[in-house]
Amino acid sequence: MAEVTAKDVAALRQATGAGILDCRKALQENGGDLEAATKWLREQGLSGASKRADRTRAEGAVSVVVNGKEGAVVALECETDFVAKSNDFVALVDNLADACATFGEAGIARFAAEIDQIKVTLKENIAVGRHEQFVAGDDSLLESYLHVQNGRGVNGVLIEVVGGSAELAHDIAVHIAFARPDYLTREQVPASAIEAERETIKTIALKEGKPEAQLEKIIEGRLNGWFKERVLLEQSYARDEKKTISQLLDGASIRRFAQVVVGA
Repeated sequence: MAEVTAKDVAALRQATGAGILDCRKALQENGGDLEAATKWLREQGLSGASKRADRTRAEGAVSVVVNGKEGAVVALECETDFVAKSNDFVALVDNLADACATFGEAGIARFAAEIDQIKVTLKENIAVGRHEQFVAGDDSLLESYLHVQNGRGVNGVLIEVVGGSAELAHDIAVHIAFARPDYLTREQVPASAIEAERETIKTIALKEGKPEAQLEKIIEGRLNGWFKERVLLEQSYARDEKKTISQLLDGASIRRFAQVVVGA
């Protein structure tokens, strides 16, 4: 086995958060090569980051980037609010979103080593959460909205609109942030979810003593209300509840949207 110095061991401990004896063995097993030793520790589950991997990531930060026709929304997850609003953490999620907008998954992958390092520095389980990249078509535009709380983004929306203005797209992005629809259209709702809700409504109606003759009408009425809560085009616009989002579009259309919320 290769001989290693105390300085080598200290450097590896700083990089990985692993114990002294584990660091020494890793360096000996890998001929004193720091990078190879770091990889070995991770593979053996001995690095500090590996030991934290099963901790719950209930906090984090979100960033949204739109660069012309390219856009992305990215969440970086962590354990505590304290870490989530730290400067290094917020800067990293911004860089991730920028890279994802241009390069997609390959852009996210470029930051693997930096994410491993910040796990050690901040001593938390940190990982990239939900993320989406949009590349707009020639007939569409991208817009976004980011709700900021305690110095970091917590609720990000990215939207692609066809035949509408940037102002319209932004207004709808703001609506999405607070209304939190699950689907764009009714057709996107899984049939199994609709059937399960139908059965639930039927059970409730029967317990309420509703007459059998009116049961189907009651189910359809309540099911329409259920859709209105979940389907973007059927929701009432947050700033004018007399209009649905479909009516607000007035001839324009939404191709897709993505929403990423901390803790969701």
